[in-house]
Amino acid sequence: MKNISSLHNIHLPGKYGDYENKNNEKLLKISEIKNLFLCQIVKYRNSDFNISKVKIDNLSLPSELKTIFNNSTRILWMGPGNWLITSSNKEILKEINDKFNTKDFAITDLSHSRTIIEIEGDLTYEVIKKGCPLNINYRGEGDCANSVYHAITITIDFLKNNPKTVRIFSLRSFGESLYESLTDACLEYGYKAIK
Repeated sequence: MKNISSLHNIHLPGKYGDYENKNNEKLLKISEIKNLFLCQIVKYRNSDFNISKVKIDNLSLPSELKTIFNNSTRILWMGPGNWLITSSNKEILKEINDKFNTKDFAITDLSHSRTIIEIEGDLTYEVIKKGCPLNINYRGEGDCANSVYHAITITIDFLKNNPKTVRIFSLRSFGESLYESLTDACLEYGYKAIK
């Protein structure tokens, strides 16, 4: 079976908006992130399992509103006893299943249920502010948050500070609407859609 992106006919490479007479390197860059493994791990409330010594891809589970990461894996704190794992390592699910038993944890593969949009550039936060009530002025690399963007529930993973880079996750069914909202917000700055 072939995986088809929720944006396969929407996200088309090119320059859009007010990009003329601007430095190509200073334009916002928007890309769809595909082929990532996504998994949610939730610790049951009645579980007394000690997670402090458990590691996934040599990463400890992060504390509140933080992201722990290495070159292939990112672990986002989603709430008490709740983490979102993103990884380019397709074998990581075996490691997760070996370390987290079903008596204490719910493990859900979300790989095909999310749209992931990455925005990079100095004006990234300005784009987010146009549709998101979250105060992101003090957020940066290693932070994460749940919020909404024009009434679409999102998760924001703050990847880098320089240039400002974020990944925005939404349910796949809202992917096209989120993409249109984000790209509309980018038009006044000019942006480059990249594969």
